[in-house]
Amino acid sequence: MTYTSQLEIPPKKLQNIALALNKSATVSITDQEGTIHFVNEIFCHLAKYNQDELIGKNVKMLNADCHLPAFYNVIRETVESGKIWRGEMKNKAKDGTYYWTDTSIIPFISDEKLYQYIAISYEITEQKTYEQSLEKMAYMDPNTELPNRNYLIKWMENHSFLIDDSVTILFLNLDQFKKINDNFGHDVGDALIQQISKRIKHSIRESDLLIRLNGDNFGIILEKNTNKKEIEQIARNILKQSRAPLQVDHHEMTIKLSIGISSKIYDPKVNDAKEFIRSALQEANIAMYHVKKNGGDDYSFSMDNQKIHMDRSLLIELELKNALINNEFHIVYQPLINLKKNNIVGVEALLRWKNKQLGTVSPGEFIPILEKTGKIIEVGKWILRTVCNQMKRWQENGIFLERISVNVSPIQFKEQSFIDDLKQIIDETQLDASYLEIEITEGTILEIANVSKTLQKLQGLGIKVSIDDFGTGYSSLSYLKQLPIDTLKIDKSFIDDLDTDGEIIVNTIINMGKNLRFRIIAEGIETPHQLKYLKQQQCHEGQGYFFSKPVGHEQIPILYQELQVTK
Repeated sequence: MTYTSQLEIPPKKLQNIALALNKSATVSITDQEGTIHFVNEIFCHLAKYNQDELIGKNVKMLNADCHLPAFYNVIRETVESGKIWRGEMKNKAKDGTYYWTDTSIIPFISDEKLYQYIAISYEITEQKTYEQSLEKMAYMDPNTELPNRNYLIKWMENHSFLIDDSVTILFLNLDQFKKINDNFGHDVGDALIQQISKRIKHSIRESDLLIRLNGDNFGIILEKNTNKKEIEQIARNILKQSRAPLQVDHHEMTIKLSIGISSKIYDPKVNDAKEFIRSALQEANIAMYHVKKNGGDDYSFSMDNQKIHMDRSLLIELELKNALINNEFHIVYQPLINLKKNNIVGVEALLRWKNKQLGTVSPGEFIPILEKTGKIIEVGKWILRTVCNQMKRWQENGIFLERISVNVSPIQFKEQSFIDDLKQIIDETQLDASYLEIEITEGTILEIANVSKTLQKLQGLGIKVSIDDFGTGYSSLSYLKQLPIDTLKIDKSFIDDLDTDGEIIVNTIINMGKNLRFRIIAEGIETPHQLKYLKQQQCHEGQGYFFSKPVGHEQIPILYQELQVTK
């Protein structure tokens, strides 16, 4: 509809419009220059001005510097084209406080020219405050109040580069930080991280982006096109600041850093902006490891031969740092077979890792490194949560196994929070605890003090306990008898060597285990001869490639229905 230039809406009618909309709606009318001609009482109350202070003034007095110029350009282009603009707008009240509104701006056009517009708004300050607090939690590290890895991902998704832009990333790691955590506790470690992060912040420019990636790792994205001389000066400043003694909880400490640096030229033909930054971050990380390998407390630029000469175990450790975040782990399940009834009674959950750089890595390679670095605790919780969820889903689909068995590392088992973490996972997944079996090695029983208390707590929850690789350790059967253990698993090495001596050993374990009322499982069954012998000895259960290799969760319902041992 086209209006004449003389058409105006009387103030009384505007007041009626406001009442008709909602008592909480603000209404304002301005001309094409932004001069305010009318505001209702709700508008005045929200802006903390009276009408006389607003009428005749420009609307910019309420929102100047609240948004970037591009934001207002979009509004102007929308209304000048005759369309209604809708969106969230931040405004500044008379007392200097800010408030947010959900606003619709309706243009009035005559002869194809905007001559006035009406803004109808609803306050959403409380909602925006809540959203901002959630965003802060999601994108800010609570300990250092620095941007976190989530922020970096968002930054990469929204950032753009011009062809031939030079970008530099520094990857920082604290030397020997794990020892400080182990000796003084995590509270001291957190306080140390806070102080170090402030020193790093003071060593860089305002235009540089400092991120706490995780644990004792930091990343810095330098301003575009920073030259090498400036880069080296920043790295030296950081190292100098970090070397000064720190006072943390009455402890004087000296911490040193290893810094890896990657400088890359952006070429959109090679990769997009997101992949470009990830590649630079990985190169800087590798360069940092070379510094650490040479004693730390220094910096190094990334070079092409570094990855080639990197020790494989070091590369595995590097890639494992983000394996969980990058969804590189998955679980496979190997059936547990009742050797008398020839049916599946359970499954053992086994961790697998496939990495973009390394391909499929053997558990024998990566699990010891997870344990060495302490990452096994975080990964172990993920495994427990994943398998409990999976068992629950199977049950909901009519697949009722007696139990799902999960290997637990001694490192995870001795954590003070292990039982509480387990309780939380069971509560979250709503799996009956009696369907879960925890597998520990003989060595775990011998290495960890007060293991009996932990086992009793597991028994109290209704969780079963299995001793894995039985026969390879030095545990006393009389000691085992005193512990709340449900299952003994005969190690595969004994099943592989079923000659006369091997049969005697296996038979002895089966008979003693039965006398102690343990369930006996034989691992690594691969041949008809092995199966026949174990059946003759009335071994309760078995697992191995003779029945099935470890398979994905989607294969278990098929095996549950079809697998009948007739071999």
